[in-house]
Amino acid sequence: MQIAVLTLDGFNELDSFVAAAILNRLRGQGWAAHITSPAPRVTSMNGVTVDRQKPLEFAAEADAVIIGSGIRTRDHAADTDLLARLGIDPSRQLIGAQCSGTLLLAKLGLIGNLPACTDLTTKPWVIEAGVEVLDAPFVAHGNVATAGGCLASQYLAAWIIARLAGLREAEEALHYVAPVGEKERYVTQAMAAVRPFLPVEAVAGSA
Repeated sequence: MQIAVLTLDGFNELDSFVAAAILNRLRGQGWAAHITSPAPRVTSMNGVTVDRQKPLEFAAEADAVIIGSGIRTRDHAADTDLLARLGIDPSRQLIGAQCSGTLLLAKLGLIGNLPACTDLTTKPWVIEAGVEVLDAPFVAHGNVATAGGCLASQYLAAWIIARLAGLREAEEALHYVAPVGEKERYVTQAMAAVRPFLPVEAVAGSA
């Protein structure tokens, strides 16, 4: 599985790096999560500069896409050329967005009238875009998921793994990154947020 972690200038490091690290726990099964950007280099909200691994157009080819947030998301959401280049499609991809990344999904018309999750700062902008915002960390409707809060990146990663590899694999990936002494509780809490939004067959298959 190939995953595009959309990482735009001004990005939040937690959104991109935490999700990518968890998804890459399945590298032995042929998975790869790539930092995907429109420019060869992007700088985070805290001044961390990284080289992209894939160009923006890779997002249209990937099996799944995660759209992270950042301090310039409103600018990016108003960039019609950027949005047109994405070419993402929930009919053939899993698509997740975190915090202000939800605003990009709204501008792309991929949320419609469904409720979504975002962070508290972005909430007024997402509402202004015509989307109902839930007081929840994670929600998914079919192949589109949204999450709210910097540390909610674990939920997006777990959802993608559970959908494309299985519930057990998602739990194992979370267990690896969970704090020592809190692993079982951490995994249980994370999966409690994701499990209600998994297909019935995925949950049944883990029993």
